[in-house]
Amino acid sequence: MAIDSDVLVIGGGLAGLTSALAAARAGADVRLVSYKQSTLRNASGLIDLLGYTPTGDGPLVDPYAAIPELPDEHPYQTVDIEGVRQAMALFDDAVPNYRGGHTDENALVPTHGGTVKPTARYPAGASAGLASDTRDALLVGFESLVDFDAAHVAAHLRAAEVPFGVRGVTLSFPGDLKADAAVTRYAKLLDTDGDVTVDGQPRPVRDALARRVAAHLDGEGRVGFPAVLGDDHPGEVRAALRERLGADVFEVPMGPPSLPGLRLEDALFAALAEAGGRYETGNPVVDYDGTDRIETVYIEKNGARIPNTANQYILATGGLVGKGLESDRERVYEPVFDCPVDHATDRYEWFEAEPFGDHAFAQFGLATDDDLRPTDTTGTVEFSNLRAAGSVLGGYDFAAEKSGAGVSIATGYAAGQQAAAEAQ
Repeated sequence: MAIDSDVLVIGGGLAGLTSALAAARAGADVRLVSYKQSTLRNASGLIDLLGYTPTGDGPLVDPYAAIPELPDEHPYQTVDIEGVRQAMALFDDAVPNYRGGHTDENALVPTHGGTVKPTARYPAGASAGLASDTRDALLVGFESLVDFDAAHVAAHLRAAEVPFGVRGVTLSFPGDLKADAAVTRYAKLLDTDGDVTVDGQPRPVRDALARRVAAHLDGEGRVGFPAVLGDDHPGEVRAALRERLGADVFEVPMGPPSLPGLRLEDALFAALAEAGGRYETGNPVVDYDGTDRIETVYIEKNGARIPNTANQYILATGGLVGKGLESDRERVYEPVFDCPVDHATDRYEWFEAEPFGDHAFAQFGLATDDDLRPTDTTGTVEFSNLRAAGSVLGGYDFAAEKSGAGVSIATGYAAGQQAAAEAQ
């Protein structure tokens, strides 16, 4: 028997989760299916709305002020400013431990590479680390966590002429974790405040860590750590360290695997479950029935093809990096419904010779109508009950613009709202 729902969302990243949450909160019976684990675990956890214009101007102070000047094909023009605001309001309500919703202006958040990223929303744990704060900062790295070089990050921030003094030190993490220890090992140990052995004696890890860091403080008003300060109780861990150090504590967003990304994923799945949405991960969509309208999709599970039916469908499978788009030497294509992707027939026109050139592939994706329904090259809608959201869409370069998370949330919200309205 087919598994039925009002709205079926395909894809479990930020766009898919936002789509499902928006549709569920609008009263629809929603089911989300995803082949792989969410890509959020590889993301920084920062919500970048629009950091730079398509021509490279920025960093932008007010991303909303720049939206009307974006090209017509940009997804934000399809959603419009009010739609973007409503989408961000949904995010703020679903993920209350994020900051930035009090203003239209971007915050400037230091990252593990030493860059300063313009971002619209950021985890509460990053609040004390904003580059607009003039208090001096000490960055702390760990010998066993080679992905975060505190001195390197500090040097890059100084080169960026941040308005505060910053230096970095590298310490041995109490308990002497191995160099290949997962970031969750640090987080769980700090969550539980378990004992570690220091000088042959057991000591709670938070106290042991604070003692080691305190020996290097030289009047700095804040201390930055790689983003490993707890998974279940990060606020509690930061508060404990702040009390012992007498200085504010913040996390610097990391690359994959990313604890802030995992925390964001957990929060969104929890919000979806609370709204009554259902979800299933680990099984791919392999086929569908329908011509002008999708009737059924088939999910492969343990060698069987399980039919799933819905009134409305949302495609949120990601772009080239997330395998929501595929390519070979001849073409670029969308693999689930074979929706067309506009691109030059000569593959050498897909990219530029310069590494940081204006690469065509960066904007590959689906074109849509005003309701986010994928269209062909003539503007004809492919399926009347299919919408697309997130980086599967074309018409923008999310990496250059620093707009990936914002577009995923805005188009996910719009697709979920429209699908719910059509399904009921």
